[in-house]
Order: sequence, then C-alpha cells, then structure tokens
Amino acid sequence: MTQHTASVCVYCGSRFGTDPAYRNAATDLGSALAANGWRLVYGAGDVGLMGTVAVAAQIDGAQTFGVIPEHLMKWEVGKRDLTTFGVTENMHERKKVMFMNSDAVVVLPGGAGSLDEFFEVLTWRQLGLHAKPILLLNVNGFWDPLIALLDHVVDQGFAEDSILDFVTVVSDVDQAITALRAALS
Repeated sequence: MTQHTASVCVYCGSRFGTDPAYRNAATDLGSALAANGWRLVYGAGDVGLMGTVAVAAQIDGAQTFGVIPEHLMKWEVGKRDLTTFGVTENMHERKKVMFMNSDAVVVLPGGAGSLDEFFEVLTWRQLGLHAKPILLLNVNGFWDPLIALLDHVVDQGFAEDSILDFVTVVSDVDQAITALRAALS
C-alpha cells in the first residue's frame, strides 16, 4: 500500500511586493514544506513569490505540483522543471485542480488572484464542501485589512461567526508549520 504524501497548496503573488519579508517568508515556507516531506501545490509560475516558494521547495527536495492555465504560460513564466506540471484551459480549472490535489491551503501575500483563490476555498468551506485547513500567513501584518474585512462581514450580519473559525491566521512560517503539522498528522 502506498503512503499518502501530504500536499500543501500555496496561494501567493506573481510579484515580490514591496517588503523583502514577503520573499523571505516564501523561501522559508518552501524549505519548510520540503523539511516536513510535504508536496508543494501551487500556480506553476516562475515569477514573484510563486517562483520563490517553488525554487526553495525544489532545492530542499520537495515534490512540486504546478498548475497553470494556457493563457498565463508566458506571463507567469510556466515553471516546467516541477515534479508534476499541468496546463489547464482556464483559471477555474486551475483552482479546482490545485485544490483537489491538496490537503491544506496557505495564503502568502499576493494580489487579486490570491484573494480570488482564498475567497473561493473559504466559500467552499463555509458551504461544507471541504474541511481542509486554510492558513493566512500574515507576514508583517499584510493580511490585517483582510482580517478586519472578515470581522466586518460578520459584524454586519453577512456571515456567521463560524466563518472566522475556518481561517487560521499565523504571523510567520514557524507558526504555519506548527498549524500544518497539527492538521496533517
């Protein structure tokens, strides 16, 4: 019988952002996934934080599974030297394949695409479609406005308090790894 390798889906920016701490967190996360024997599942880009987390994971020996839609191959520079590299027709299919091939989700700093991915898995969790852990890696308070928005949505009666329990906010990679170990064991 084959043992299951836990897979962690990482959503993050195709840019580096303005704070060097974002890139450092991406590097540390990729290395930590490898150190724990977990497979990285991500958007297959070789740019920004996406490329950073993948390279770090690869250097330290992690399996990598990248999924990219055809129309982003040039823009996000599809990273073809991954353990598994998949090309989809569109963004919807990309998100589904990434999610279905993961056991947990970690969201590093990113832009509209990362927010889209986060809200989709959060919505699916709210609807009872999965019970996978969702972690916001709140590097230097990057996600503070998003956390405040989620609180506001609850305060204004558009979601139950339980939606806040579906997201674990961690401030650094060490906390993320501790939370993932507890969830994936």
